[in-house]
Parts: sequence; C-alpha cells; structure tokens
Amino acid sequence: MNLTAQQDGTVVDTRYWESLPNGRVQCNVCPNHCRLAEGQRGACFVRACRNGRIVLTTYGRSSGFCVDPVEKKPLNHFLPGTPILSFGTAGCNLTCKFCQNWSISKSRETDTLSDDASPATIAEAARRLGCRSIAFTYNDPVIFLEYAIDIARACRPLGIRTVAVTAGYICDAPRREFFAHMDAANVDLKAFTPEFYRNICGAELDNVLETLVYIKRETKVWLEITTLLIPGENDSDEELHALSSWIARELGPDVPLHFTAFHPDYKMMDHPPTPPATLTRARTIARGHGLHYVYTGNVHDAEGGSTACPGCGEIVIGRDWYNLTRWQLDDLGRCLSCGRQIPGVFDGPPGDWGARRLPVRLHPA
Repeated sequence: MNLTAQQDGTVVDTRYWESLPNGRVQCNVCPNHCRLAEGQRGACFVRACRNGRIVLTTYGRSSGFCVDPVEKKPLNHFLPGTPILSFGTAGCNLTCKFCQNWSISKSRETDTLSDDASPATIAEAARRLGCRSIAFTYNDPVIFLEYAIDIARACRPLGIRTVAVTAGYICDAPRREFFAHMDAANVDLKAFTPEFYRNICGAELDNVLETLVYIKRETKVWLEITTLLIPGENDSDEELHALSSWIARELGPDVPLHFTAFHPDYKMMDHPPTPPATLTRARTIARGHGLHYVYTGNVHDAEGGSTACPGCGEIVIGRDWYNLTRWQLDDLGRCLSCGRQIPGVFDGPPGDWGARRLPVRLHPA
C-alpha cells in the first residue's frame, strides 16, 4: 500500500487525525472535524475511531461501476466525447437535503458494497473497457481519500486519468495531497450564501471557496464548476450575480460553469423542478460578468450545452444532450476558424462514445 500503514480487509489506517486530551480522536480530513470516541463513526459514516486511530472502513469496496460519457460528470472541456469509468463508495461529509444520489451518499449499508475493487483491478477495468479516465463520483471522494489516491496511482502507468466530482469540503493538508493526484475536478458550488450551506448542506461556504481558489491557482488540475439551481433557494438574480462575479474575479473567465436543473428528491420533495427559463436566465447573467463558458444541464438545450469560441463566436463543440454534433477544433483544442486556444484538456480528435451508459461488473458472475 502506498498511503496506508496497515490494512485489514476493507479497513485501513489514515493519517489526517489527532488525539485529544479527553481521549477522543479528531478527524482532520474535512472541516467537520469529527471528534470520535472509540467505536464511533464520523458524519461521513466511513471514517471511524478504532484502537485510538482514525481508519477508513470502505477501502476496496464500491457501490457500483458504470461507463458514462465524460460530459455527464459534467466536464465539457476534458477529453470530449470519451468514455469515463464512474464509481463511488458510500457515505458523504455533507448533509444536503436535495441530494440526488442519496441512496448512495446517505447509505449506511456497507455490506451492499462490492467485496473486491482493488486499485489495480479498477485501473485494469478502465483500460479493458477503453476508458480514458476514471471518475470518483456518486458520493464525495474526499471521504475515501486514501482509496482514491491509490487508484490514481494505479491508473497513472496505464495512461488513465482521474477525475474528482466533489463538493470541495476538505481541509488544507489533505486537499493538497488529494488534488496532487487528480487530473480534473468538477466542484459543486451549491449556492453562494453561507445560510444555504449551513441550513441545507450542513457545511460552510468559505471552505468550498478556498478549495476552488486552491485548485485554480495552485494546481494543474482542470477545473469545472456545477451549481444546481433550486427554485426559491439559490436562484435569485442577486445571488447569481454574486456567484458569477466572484468566479470571474477569483478564478477567471475561462473556468466552465454549469447551471443544472433540480428535480424533487430526498428531503426536498416539496420543491418544484427548475424551469428551463431559470437556467437560461442564470447563463445570461454569468455571461454578462464575462464568463466565456457557461452551460445548462439536466434540460434539452442545444445552445446552452454547446461551446462557442470567445474569439470569433464559432460553435466549436456542438452538443445535443451528451452527443457531440459539431467539432471545429484541431487536435490541440484550437478554433479552426480563428486559431484561438480553447482552454481544457484536448488530446487528439474527439471521442464518439455519445450518450451511452454501460453498467459494469468488475467480476462477472
């Protein structure tokens, strides 16, 4: 093992913790700083106190695998058109009332996880399935940091890249280690008010903003942002202006921003779905702040899903849902009309995976 001092089945030692004078142990992976007595689990459910140490209890186990289009993560500027092997584990360090993967992220049934999903097995499966990358998704990889990093290390010799789909709720030292092993990230910026984060997500906005600034300014990780717009909660003009202005000022105009539609789920069944007009309004506001790449998601909107060159206005990547309908870039991602470099990770011609979704069993029965 690269990162773990000991391994006992699916339970491995971790590093980011400290002993407290009262006999408890504090986990320092995320800003929750759970203070645990012997035998207790943290808010994420997968990190626990055993023998006076913090351990990860779900190493090598997954809640499922699926080959998706990379655009579904969503990533629109990272190896477009290619397949990505998606997987997650169980648990989460946030308590979002609108969670749309709640059956996984809120799961306490770790016995339902796959029994054999070693880093080498996952990396080899991605190679065999023709995937250019692996996504840590469905639940937040921050809580299974050791497992995700070991998978990234197994992928590297095979030329397979790794993607973190994350809420970005992580402390400084583990953040630096974690993102040193990632090639791309889509960070959920769930809203732009502290009240929303505290009351609906059980978290603090400032910690997420710190992660976004760190990724953009101090790493080579390709970054995209997603904001799920919930009617009456985080979709006001005032909040959208504040969010867009902050991104333009602190991260720059070239970080892609995805506004996606909410559908009633988990503990917010009383809220209506997001009208498509709300996404269009949000996109107009963000573009008005100078953001070059603003997308709409979870709705059918060819214009809002396509990439236009900021230099000449040419549609350089056309999209219909997850299908690429137009490609006007060279192999390095430069506009064929004016030569402007489109920011992102482009490596040869686009893939042709399309909108297919392929559930995968690593060990077929």
